[in-house]
Amino acid sequence: MARRRWRGVDSRRGARYPRRSFGTMSDDKRIRVGILMGSASDWPTVQHAALVLNELGVGNEARVLSAHRSPHAAAAYAESAAAQMITCRPRAAGGAAHLAGVIAAHTHLPVLGIPMMGWSTDGLDSLLSTVQMPAGIPVGTLAVGKAGAKNAGLLAVAIMSLSDEALRERYLAFRKAQTDSVLATELPPAGSA
Repeated sequence: MARRRWRGVDSRRGARYPRRSFGTMSDDKRIRVGILMGSASDWPTVQHAALVLNELGVGNEARVLSAHRSPHAAAAYAESAAAQMITCRPRAAGGAAHLAGVIAAHTHLPVLGIPMMGWSTDGLDSLLSTVQMPAGIPVGTLAVGKAGAKNAGLLAVAIMSLSDEALRERYLAFRKAQTDSVLATELPPAGSA
């Protein structure tokens, strides 16, 4: 089992939380998006949110915090987000999938839920747990799995681009390149595939 490095203390509560960074951070050294997942086994899927953010030059960090196995650390992280200037918070969880809701309950910042493919119902349990939040504690819920992770990164960028002109221009260029790629697609002759 990998050793966890414990860094950072929420000075208001004294709670410690594990800091696990995956991959590389973008050119923007400010952490603007915090990506949480309930288990390191979620990273192969969730990393696609970080890859999109990196591609668009948005500083981000990824951490493993569990709503059930480290509830106080998850709450401390959520409560310290505004002070850390983390403006959007994609969250991934499988099974009972409570992480996004727990984080949303402890912050006023946007929380985007990424339901994970589960071991029992192919992600339906995670999807329903994430989307069925009580009134007053919103969680924006994306698709199950890799598509949801990518879209969580893009939705975080879209939200932040409302008040960041440079980011908006990068996002619009990304969307245009995506459209151009689709329009340039040529299919092989019928029967050759």
